[in-house]
Amino acid sequence: MSSRVIVIGGGAAGASAAARARRMDPEAEVTLIERTGMITHAPCGIPFAISGLVQSYRMLRTYSPERFASERRIRVLTNATVTSIDVDGKRVEVSLGDGRTEKLSWDSLVIATGAKPLIPRGLEGVEEARPVLLRHPEDVVEAQRRLSGASKVAVLGGGYIGVEAAEALIDLGKKVTLYEMMDRLLPTAIDGDVSRVLEESVRRAGVDLRLGQPVRALRRRSDGIAVITDAGEEVFDEVVMGLGVRANADLAVSAGVKLGATGAVETDEFMRTNLEGVFAAGDLVEKHHLLLGKRVWIPLAPAANKEGQVAGANAVVPGSLKMRGIVGTAVTKFRNTYVARTGLSETEARANGFNVESTLIKARTKAGYYPGGVEVTVKMVAQSGSGRLLGVQVVGDDPVVAGYADVAATAITAGFTIEDLFFTDIGYMPATAPVWHPLIVAARTLSGGRF
Repeated sequence: MSSRVIVIGGGAAGASAAARARRMDPEAEVTLIERTGMITHAPCGIPFAISGLVQSYRMLRTYSPERFASERRIRVLTNATVTSIDVDGKRVEVSLGDGRTEKLSWDSLVIATGAKPLIPRGLEGVEEARPVLLRHPEDVVEAQRRLSGASKVAVLGGGYIGVEAAEALIDLGKKVTLYEMMDRLLPTAIDGDVSRVLEESVRRAGVDLRLGQPVRALRRRSDGIAVITDAGEEVFDEVVMGLGVRANADLAVSAGVKLGATGAVETDEFMRTNLEGVFAAGDLVEKHHLLLGKRVWIPLAPAANKEGQVAGANAVVPGSLKMRGIVGTAVTKFRNTYVARTGLSETEARANGFNVESTLIKARTKAGYYPGGVEVTVKMVAQSGSGRLLGVQVVGDDPVVAGYADVAATAITAGFTIEDLFFTDIGYMPATAPVWHPLIVAARTLSGGRF
């Protein structure tokens, strides 16, 4: 009898798991269950769809359900909700809508239910105010409808979601106020000295930044929605919630899946949970951080796709593929200003007990005489004594900064010291980089002139 694999969740991790299971076992019976009408969707593109840069939210997918089912020979159930998981009987019950249900049996089960918007329990008035939430591409239609008549919009949260939402709203001609409880933008990702460069760009675009101002409550008024902080209250036409996400683990927990210390699902390197035959992947699960040597929760698409591959492979061929870990590489932008980071920020490194050294340098992206170069800011963090490279943050008005972070991520994963990085043979050509690449300059500066 062929192996029966059920995957719950059709996003990055789930679709990858289903596709990998099919490739590893052409005879397996693979079923992909998705609660919405879209699979292989890209939530990272939501701000671009809201602003109109991407013409339709439907473009934020790689495959239609029909094409995925046909080309991969996978049964795809959309607008279907798994209501219960019977681990002992190895069955799931699925609501197909209109009162119809179906019970499906499995030999291996992959749970990839992703993450959901974070709504702090202490924030009063959320249900009454009904802020705009941005998590799934299908949210775009409702968000556009509500924002179309708004002129004054508040964004709650200065992380990736908040910054990208603010960009979309500014591009739509809205008057935007962004509230962040910490003293800087991207507070969990970059240090204050790097964030200040981003903040200057955001302010120049017209965003009113309210840093260090936690929102205490929301109140719906006759003239809009009041945002209440310790400094008082201000009324907006609409409020966009960008406070981050948390693991969507309710279904997994109901089946008996164990959560880790972060509140996300705990797995091993094969993406196995504590339950026999049950795997988990994507934003739902914890990740192994290669520098910290412990489990963390950093929900980003590249890791989710890889975890899906690992879970799908092991669902049909146990022990065939391992997830090696992450170093937390991420990129975002606000208009022309790009921010990339990898490894640990100085704040993170110190909080985790590292003795560190850091440097902040400014450099050009091209040879000084070549037109079109821009200034970028590079922060590099290394372990004191050993010189082990711990982290790099880059910000500047050129997408090339993402490439700098990718080079640094490779070096960190390989265990490079700053001396190793300095002697790395990075390419040079006046139109693409100065002869002294900014990463090389940062490594040399951090060495204190030792090389």
